[in-house]
Amino acid sequence: MKLLLAEDTADLNRAVSAALELQGYAVDKAFDGEQALAFLKSESYDGIILDIMMPKKDGLQVLRELRERHIRTPVMLLTAKAEIDDRVAGLDAGADDYLPKPFAIKELLARVRSMIRRHDVYEDSALQFADVTLDPDGLVLIARNSVRLSIKEFELMKTLMANADLALTSEFLLEHVWHGEREAQADTVWLYISYLKGKLQSVGSPVTIDGERGGAFRLCKKEGTA
Repeated sequence: MKLLLAEDTADLNRAVSAALELQGYAVDKAFDGEQALAFLKSESYDGIILDIMMPKKDGLQVLRELRERHIRTPVMLLTAKAEIDDRVAGLDAGADDYLPKPFAIKELLARVRSMIRRHDVYEDSALQFADVTLDPDGLVLIARNSVRLSIKEFELMKTLMANADLALTSEFLLEHVWHGEREAQADTVWLYISYLKGKLQSVGSPVTIDGERGGAFRLCKKEGTA
């Protein structure tokens, strides 16, 4: 799994990222809010750890921009502040958890594991993007009409919707949808993208999937649609 750690204190950033990497996570490290947003505009993550007090843009600003772009990746906030108002502001902005400083590394690792597990359960609920609803109960894609999806189509659509407005590489999709299956290749991703594009047309939605064969793919609305 891949995580983003945004923490401006260099020593703490190094210590936390090293602990996460020892647990098998791949970690991108940011040292201010603008750098964190730059990562988030170009990469997809399974979890995000944000320090609230960062230069250029604080963690709450980063979190709000993330949620405004419909990115539902789970977020943990780190804060040196103990006031209830700060915790409430973070949760209201869309955080999944918070951890006051100072903290034990073991607790942070446990919180990260728990946050990602909770997110996986949450993602079993219906997802929405523009006029499209993805219903997990019947593996159904719904807009003006509805159509049933195969399991892989559903998993692919769920991943695209959970990362709406982000360009997801074929490698990312192979890892998160096909889970490293040996027979799955970039052409497999393209084939299923083509299936989903056809089904989005069949349900009468202006939503489509932008991207070229072998490249990255992004869920978006067709240009010129309301």
